[in-house]
Amino acid sequence: MRFEIMGEITRVATIAVGIGVRIRALLRKAYGPGRWRKMKGVAVIRFRSGDSHVVELHWYEAHGIGRRDFKIKRFLYLQ
Repeated sequence: MRFEIMGEITRVATIAVGIGVRIRALLRKAYGPGRWRKMKGVAVIRFRSGDSHVVELHWYEAHGIGRRDFKIKRFLYLQ
């Protein structure tokens, strides 16, 4: 990853579950079968350069597999 998540992810919400997850086949091929969910939340991240930001993150997760493929969707404000 190009960034590190500092602390906990807050305001976690589910965006899509099951067939609503469009890349379900790719996730299953890369990480294995599971009940894949697309999630979003807010976290403080730190880039390799040392800059910290509060951002909205999106990721995929499945029980027994964990959180995968974090993406920064929106910068909320500077830390």
